[in-house]
Amino acid sequence: MKILHLDKNHPLLLEQLAKAGFTNEEDYNSTKPEIEKKISNYQGIVIRSRFNIDKTFLDAAKNLKFIARVGAGLESIDIDYAKNKGIHLIAAPEGNSNAVGEHALGMLLSLFNNLNKANQEVKNGLWNREANRGNELDGKTVGIIGYGNMGKAFAKKLRGFDVEILCYDILEQVGDENAKQVPLEEIQKKANVLSLHTPWTPLTDKMVNTKFIERFKNPFWFINTARGKSVVTKDVVTALHSGKILGAGLDVLEYEKLSFESLFTENNLPDALPQLMQMDNVLLSPHIAGWTVESKEKLAQVIVDNILGFYGKKEKNVKIPAKEQRVTGLGGFFFKTKNPTEIISWYKKHLGLNTDAYGCTFWWKDKEGNNCSTQWSPFAEDTSYFDPSEKQFMQNFRVENLVVLLEKLKKEGVTILGKIEEFEYGKFGWILDPEGNKIELWQPIDSAFL
Repeated sequence: MKILHLDKNHPLLLEQLAKAGFTNEEDYNSTKPEIEKKISNYQGIVIRSRFNIDKTFLDAAKNLKFIARVGAGLESIDIDYAKNKGIHLIAAPEGNSNAVGEHALGMLLSLFNNLNKANQEVKNGLWNREANRGNELDGKTVGIIGYGNMGKAFAKKLRGFDVEILCYDILEQVGDENAKQVPLEEIQKKANVLSLHTPWTPLTDKMVNTKFIERFKNPFWFINTARGKSVVTKDVVTALHSGKILGAGLDVLEYEKLSFESLFTENNLPDALPQLMQMDNVLLSPHIAGWTVESKEKLAQVIVDNILGFYGKKEKNVKIPAKEQRVTGLGGFFFKTKNPTEIISWYKKHLGLNTDAYGCTFWWKDKEGNNCSTQWSPFAEDTSYFDPSEKQFMQNFRVENLVVLLEKLKKEGVTILGKIEEFEYGKFGWILDPEGNKIELWQPIDSAFL
């Protein structure tokens, strides 16, 4: 198995993959067309943000099995086309979430206390105390848009402050003990601080514009450690001039290239940028919110773990041999019903289940303190998901290593149904017990639900 590394990363990535039996080759200088000429020789790619993985590239990569991006997002990859070609996509959103949370908080506190401005003035021989009187974060309402790994990390960092934290996300039931999930309109009504933690998608492209900003009832501080193209910079500049935005901490700018390695696509500065650079209430950093010494190692380790997990090579790390642990917990209970919507509503009303369109997710912690989930879901009476079983229910069990377990079960004569299927929330396989009950086996990625 040959892997082509297109960006330099933490050395552990190369070391651990080599130890696992992969052949690593590095090319940090060739152009995209040059890489396309030889990419058919590789089964895997590890990339950070060097160039765009488009249809032309994917068509040339005839033997590619996976693309691993050492970062949080996959926007530089044609995701749908890659998936249609059966290419597995790997990212590491949890690898630098702590770094992003700390950077966002640092920007916010610096803005509130005029630290950047005051520092420069003192170094220039000025001692302006009253002009640098700050604001306190306590008592404010912080709105977070995008409540995945990054948004949750920022909310966690705010725990020591007496603030109300509201979050908005397109996914339901993502709020937790650190933030209350609310409609976007409530954030726009109450927030004194807005922090953006969304990926760049068609839904978020140019999302923060004049119309969006004017819907906020209060003047607010704005932090963006997500993606620059989600913000219309000239509209933010206008709001800064008017006082609608009190200050801005921008780690990302809409003018960045997809590679994130340089700022401008043209020689001329965009009109809004010089204004941002001259404003005392604006902090700018070069897309480094997740760029720490620690996150470099964490990101690499997450990528290694995911690659080894994809190929079932993490067996040595799985706690099987002593007692041969196979099932680690109940992953879900599924049953057929005449009307799933009514049943979900009944359980919510009478038993207080925190339901969504799919049922209810129960959260618990394992012995190591990891967040784990169990799903309860009603299915339509005519569902084919339980086939070939004719029973009214199906069990789902959590497992440590699905590939290894299915190999063992096959050798033991257990009936295996279909092939392993993989989603962002884990791998799935299916077996039959002696009475024909279909059992779903799940190697979970619980963080996908957070």
